[in-house]
Amino acid sequence: MEPRTDVDRRNFLRLAGGTVAVGAAALAGTAFAGSAAAATLAPTTTAATASAGKGRVLVPPGNIGIQLYSIRDKVSSLGFRAVFERLSAIGYKEVEFAGYSQGAVGAITPEQIRQLLDDNDLRAVGSHRGIGDFANNMELELDIAETLGMKHIGTAQAPTGNNTVAGYLAAADQFNDFGAAARRRGLKFYQHNHDGEFAFATDNPDVRLYDVFFENTDPRTVFLEMDVYWAFVGKHRYPGFEPVDYVRRNPHRYPLLHLKDGEVNPESEAGYNMVEFGIGDIPYREFLSALPGSGKRHGVWEQDNAAQAPAPGYPADSFGNAQRSYVEVRSLRSKRC
Repeated sequence: MEPRTDVDRRNFLRLAGGTVAVGAAALAGTAFAGSAAAATLAPTTTAATASAGKGRVLVPPGNIGIQLYSIRDKVSSLGFRAVFERLSAIGYKEVEFAGYSQGAVGAITPEQIRQLLDDNDLRAVGSHRGIGDFANNMELELDIAETLGMKHIGTAQAPTGNNTVAGYLAAADQFNDFGAAARRRGLKFYQHNHDGEFAFATDNPDVRLYDVFFENTDPRTVFLEMDVYWAFVGKHRYPGFEPVDYVRRNPHRYPLLHLKDGEVNPESEAGYNMVEFGIGDIPYREFLSALPGSGKRHGVWEQDNAAQAPAPGYPADSFGNAQRSYVEVRSLRSKRC
């Protein structure tokens, strides 16, 4: 990704603001008051990104999603209805769930969540659930996935806490069972990585755990969601691989990508600090440009600390991070040939 400039931020404020009222609402993280505010915001993302580059679009707007964990504070305080209204107004088309509850707002059923998705022209692209949820009641999890209309369901947990070759082989067998069950219902089962999966086996320092999992799960039924940030952290901590090579090795296995940014920090054990998308150093332009058929993948923005870590000069507000990050993802273009 090319370095950002101050002009980029100024252009965003000019374009996304529309009116003083809408700009203030965006920065404060308040819900939009009505359809007029949403209508003011909707075309601004298109205007902002139209001038952002002239190469190939790397993440088509219809494939830009958000992992709701990024704005979990809003889900628990405002509920799915207000959150979906805001996300739709920003321009997001897809959401990935991190649970199906909305905190103090009150109980809600999968059927009610689906209605709110439909009302706001949003699609459920996937869901992160615990391995225990699948082991204990796979069919219920698949029922909910079908109700929500999603095509993918998976977990953000490591395959196992047993970091031996045997431990990962056993986990691969379990995930093959999960994948087969999902396939029977027409869904794709996936695993989302953190950095630990790229470590070496405790009983064989020459074997990378991710390789054991990759090579021993059925590529027809077990899919992978690469969290690009955590893969780069894994590369820093356990060098000897390039994250993009896994996706290029079998693009079919990676229908989802987590687009999360990080700023290089040599003082950190991780090598990076997690930051808002577009102000970090993860080379997304190069990464996505190197992938065959990259426009067919779902790009899911996530920032674990969005409620606490906005871009410099902005107030802490996960909605603000979500809005600015949408503009940045939407503007990604390949280099012109």
